[in-house]
Formats: sequence, structure tokens, C-alpha cells
Amino acid sequence: MKPLPGFFAVIPAGGAGQRLWPLSRRDRPKFLLDLSGEGRTLIQQAWDRLAPLAGPGQIEVVTGRAHARPVAAQLEGLDPANLIVEPGPRDSMPAIALAAAITRRRHGDVVLGSFAADHVIHGQDRFAAAVEQAYLAAQEGFIATIGIKPTAPATAYGYIKAGPPLGLVEAPEVRLVEAFEEKPDRATAERHLADGLHRWNAGMFVFKVDVLEAQLRQLHPALADGIGQVADAWDTPRREAVASAVWPSLPRIAFDHAIAEPVAAAGGLATAPGDFDWSDMGDFGSLAGADGRALTLAGGPAPVVQDSSGAVAVSAGGRLVVVFGAPDVVVVDTPDAVLVTSAGRVQEVKGLVGRLEDGGHGQRL
Repeated sequence: MKPLPGFFAVIPAGGAGQRLWPLSRRDRPKFLLDLSGEGRTLIQQAWDRLAPLAGPGQIEVVTGRAHARPVAAQLEGLDPANLIVEPGPRDSMPAIALAAAITRRRHGDVVLGSFAADHVIHGQDRFAAAVEQAYLAAQEGFIATIGIKPTAPATAYGYIKAGPPLGLVEAPEVRLVEAFEEKPDRATAERHLADGLHRWNAGMFVFKVDVLEAQLRQLHPALADGIGQVADAWDTPRREAVASAVWPSLPRIAFDHAIAEPVAAAGGLATAPGDFDWSDMGDFGSLAGADGRALTLAGGPAPVVQDSSGAVAVSAGGRLVVVFGAPDVVVVDTPDAVLVTSAGRVQEVKGLVGRLEDGGHGQRL
């Protein structure tokens, strides 16, 4: 597999993965953990997928100050200059825009792909094929996204509605995006699964950096101006002073809302089909299988799951965890906290974390 000419990749690595508490913590978020049991953390797996496509020195990581050191330790091939440390969390749009602006100043108008640090993907050849199709669409001036073929009527994901083909000879499966849709109810998700036009939104975007900058200037001029100031100073002694002054004033906004939705409405967003196995590891339901799932972190005995379909048992506290005759239960054991919930309520764990913090348990979050 040869790298795509002039292709760069950025891995935004932020957030605390609160739906996976108490495994994922503020100082040890999910992308630093091996949640798939494959011997590589999630961010290492992201690196492994992108390295054959972007080539040496062409992968960047955007992360916060608290995670910069462990990210660097886990990614031995990462050029220190390509570790972009945010002064503070501002959501995905400022993070991706800063990486794009720095890349443009260093390398010109190249194609940049943004891929989350916390996904699990199987099928490298199919992933590479999808990235290549998105790359070809980006070269034509589109912002491209990779839409995941849905395998179930999921209500935890946003959806992309595909429109007519773009007519690209080398990327015949790429289509215009008609609309981005928020997380649906069950009935709507079932219709999306049946019609063959809807795909899951996995937050993977590919674009020429000049195209992104032009869209940002049109849609969010103040944000574009602030990003430009920080990027201009990034490779100079003025980095800290400028970033500290400008970054806190930037709006907190996601790439989907800032760019993808309005660009799709204007006919400038394309989607390439992603027919590989994908999970965003968004909650403990992502770890469950039909026969249940047992996961061990930090050594200790492996959990035992018996006669408990759809159950999840995670041991990170050194104790033996046994789930027996309890379908769809979730048990997570860590040294300082134990979570017991049901598969039907795993999406609510994020809200629970907020209530725990209000209740004075912040030191365990």
C-alpha cells in the first residue's frame, strides 16, 4: 500500500470519554486504553491505520496539555513538531482548523484527513479504499466525509443522507451529501437502515486545507481570524503568548455543526462509502457481543461471563469479576470505583458522571 500523494492526516485526541467511566478518566481517556483487547491502544490503532496512507512525518495529533506526554509516549513515530497541544478544550472545529492552518503554512495546499483517536476499525484494505475515494473528492474541491454502512437501526449515531453520484471516474461511489441528520428515534433509524441511502456519521473528514479555510472564513470569520493568528505564531517564539491570548476567546463548536451541515446544504459536501467494520467505542454497549464480553485492563484475573448474553464485565482493579445469569448487565470494576448498570442505560453514564461531580466525587472522575 503506497501513501496517497500529498496526503496528510490529523488525529484529534480530546475529551474524557465519560460514557465509559470509570474506565475512561480525565487523566486517562479512552483513546489511551486498549479497549478492543488487541494489544494496542485506540490511538495507536488509529496511527497504524493512517501510517500507510499518509507516509512518514505526515501524521499530526491534536491533544490537550494533560495528555500530550502519554500520547507522545504511545506514538513513537510521531514527529514532536506534529504534536499540536491545544491551550484548552474548544471542541473539534478549532482543533481541526488549527491543524489545517499549521499544515497549510508548513506544506501548502495539501489534502488533510481528520480521523478520531478512539475508533475501532477492522478491514484495513476497505478503510484505505474509502479514504482514497474521499481524497479524490477532496482534490475536486469538495469537503468529503466517510459514511459507515449501517448494520443495525442505531439511535446513538447521527446519519448522512447520500444524494446523487458526483460522477468521478476514479471514485464512482462518491456521492453528494443531501443532509446531516441528528440521532434518530428507533422508527426513523429503521427506515434509514431499509432505504440504503443513509449512512452513519463517523466524523471522518477529508479536504484541501485551502478549501476548509475558505469555508471557515465565509461561515465563521471571527473563528477563522483567531485560528489564523495562532497558526501564524505557531512555529515562532510567540506561540505561547499568542495562543494564550487568542485561544480562550474561540467558540466551542463541533466540526459537524460549524462546517459539515452548512456546506452540505450548499452542495459542497461529498461522502465516500465506508464498508469496513467500525465502532466508535462510545459506550459500554460497544464492548458487548451476543454472548457477552469480558475485558481485563492492568493485569489481574480475566472476568468470567456465563449465561449472560449481551453482558459486559470489565476488570481493572485486580479482582475477579463474575457475571452469571444476568443478561445485558454491565459491571466495571476499578481500584477506586465500581459501576453496575444495564445495557439499555449505558448512554446515560455521561449524565451520571456530571451528577457524581456535583455530589463531590470529582477526584474519581
